[in-house]
Amino acid sequence: MCGIVGYIGTKEKKEILLDGLQELEYRGYDSAGIAVIENHHLEHFKAVGKLENLRNKTKSYNSNGFGVSIGHTRWATHGKPTELNAHPHLGEFSFVVHNGIIENYQELKKELQSQNVTFLSQTDTETIVHLFENYYKKTPNAFTAFTQTVSRLEGAYATLLITEAAPEAIFFAKNGSPMLIGFGEEEVYFASSDTPIIGKATEVYYLEDGEYGYTQNGTVFLFNADGAKKFTTKALATDKAMAQKDGYRFFMEKEIYEQAHVMNDTMMGRVLDNRVYFEELENNLFDNIRAIKICACGTSYHAALTGSYLLERIAKIPCHVEIASEFRYKEPLLHDDTLFITISQSGETADTLEALKMAKRAGLKSLSICNVDNSSIVRESDQAILTRAGIEKGVASTKAFATQSMVLWMLALYVAQLREAIDADTLQQELQAMRQTPKALLVNDKLHEKIHRLSKRYLHGHGFFFIGRDLFYPLALEGALKLKEISYRHAEGYPAGEMKHGPIALADSELFTIALMPKTLHYDKIKSNVEELSARDATILAISPEPFELADDFIQTHYDEHPMLEFFEMMVVTQLLALEVSIRLGNDVDMPRNLAKSVTVE
Repeated sequence: MCGIVGYIGTKEKKEILLDGLQELEYRGYDSAGIAVIENHHLEHFKAVGKLENLRNKTKSYNSNGFGVSIGHTRWATHGKPTELNAHPHLGEFSFVVHNGIIENYQELKKELQSQNVTFLSQTDTETIVHLFENYYKKTPNAFTAFTQTVSRLEGAYATLLITEAAPEAIFFAKNGSPMLIGFGEEEVYFASSDTPIIGKATEVYYLEDGEYGYTQNGTVFLFNADGAKKFTTKALATDKAMAQKDGYRFFMEKEIYEQAHVMNDTMMGRVLDNRVYFEELENNLFDNIRAIKICACGTSYHAALTGSYLLERIAKIPCHVEIASEFRYKEPLLHDDTLFITISQSGETADTLEALKMAKRAGLKSLSICNVDNSSIVRESDQAILTRAGIEKGVASTKAFATQSMVLWMLALYVAQLREAIDADTLQQELQAMRQTPKALLVNDKLHEKIHRLSKRYLHGHGFFFIGRDLFYPLALEGALKLKEISYRHAEGYPAGEMKHGPIALADSELFTIALMPKTLHYDKIKSNVEELSARDATILAISPEPFELADDFIQTHYDEHPMLEFFEMMVVTQLLALEVSIRLGNDVDMPRNLAKSVTVE
């Protein structure tokens, strides 16, 4: 999500920026812009929608001679996709682009507004440029002002700033969001990933968190908390396709690994020290609401089921989940004391959109949980929470499911706060678990290698059962869906307690059972269910922090202090298992047969 390109040198800057941003389209965006300082003159262009719109706006503009320039593709997090909200953001004499989320931007914005600074956009990013100019007016040294600015920022950021106060320099800082510096002949490039500068730069330095500095006259001056820092460049890769995948074999694999980082974006500014806060929700959304109905399809439906457990358990509010394609035809009973929630990765899912329209016609308040701002479902809903997952190129959703589940967990706490259904100690325990989630999503080489080795034993047989209880039943459904989507092997998810009510008739040595066995929820119950399958000679792959002696294969997890930490860690295991089985079968993991990323027809 979001992309940055920067260039300082004598070449034509407009085309370098536009071509670089084109290479970052795979990251997803809804607006774009560029800014150039040349001959001490600052020029900028912005456009909503595709880069072609920005190209059309800049047709008559050309840059000649030495100059500095920055460009950006924006995926909306704060504020709608409009030209005012598009980057670069302008102060009185400076421009800034930024990826990430500034957690304390509201505090900074109020401070600046109290000093008569006028804001034009709804974004967190605009605070950076105004803060910089505010410091510069007090201490007229551009790098000092930039250093002071960076020291005030909390959250994730990769940012570039250019200013008429130092027209031959680009200022940069990185913390939590990726950014690199590329080196050519007496010229310097900046980008969010390798692809924009392949074929232009020959050497590259990948910035580390906490590093900042400036480049001037072809020289980069780098600093960190310890002061000035020396650095060593590497040769730049030459394969653009692999660069987009950051060296991973498939986008789906990359997206599984991205989940730990993406989850920070999802929580940023929302999981606070003592509460969950959604800036985008109006205070009266839950007034007179006595129940929740969630409508979704596919993976989003599985996230919805997860959310229903959390909302009822934590917020003490009735919650019912519907498959959108069925909801439309069942003549549902809808009451105006029910909040209608729709969940969609793309925001264009046809069945879910039509269900939302039905609910609105019935007079229900509506809330959407979505990854794409300004999508049809977001526009149709009264209010929306963005998952901030960035673009997902793999057809089989991974980080979309993870971020949807997290938003629903946060929403459960948010509603519990409003309803005073949770005490302070329990709330703190939940918040602490949330903060541990990115660690539970990390993939280590040892785990991935073990799953790779195990996968060769799961290429035959007559099917898979994924089984779990409670929260882990929706995860079993999702694990089975991932496997069937990309391996084309038959897989079903079941509540573990239902096996004896029919499905256990299929149990034999050619039935593979993936058993989700968390320590924090009903371990003894599910252990008993798995023992019943083992007694019928089913092949068992147990995923648990507790070794299970009857398992044919065992993957040990580590986070057993909170059910949702176990949930997310086991989710990663099931995603990697589906990936590795599919790769061994020779399938195109990113583009499985018969499937589309966004289902926009009934």
